[in-house]
Amino acid sequence: MAKPENEFTPSSSVAFTPCTPHVEGLSEAVLARDDTNGTVTRILKFEPGTDTSPIGVLKHDFWEEVFIWQGSLVDRRLNQTFTAGDWAVRPPGMEHGPWISEDGAKLFEVRYYQPRG
Repeated sequence: MAKPENEFTPSSSVAFTPCTPHVEGLSEAVLARDDTNGTVTRILKFEPGTDTSPIGVLKHDFWEEVFIWQGSLVDRRLNQTFTAGDWAVRPPGMEHGPWISEDGAKLFEVRYYQPRG
């Protein structure tokens, strides 16, 4: 099913659910999904103290664009802190994370596949 048509809607109307793989304190609110092409728009929430180290460094086969709009994250691999207003564009295969968020964070994220060439 393609992403639904949606006029402005409060993001608070979308429930947060645990992420897969499960990490204590990490949840997502999926705002839109297109199962025909794998596109997902979501809010990713780190509760204070969330540590994604148990799932290690991530690498996936889709593009990912991320904007931190609340809080901060420490990238444990890079030993670097990223804060509200920072953003990333990650092509397929790019390694990133793991992260810890001492005070919590919310990120806006879009994932999509793009044909090569």
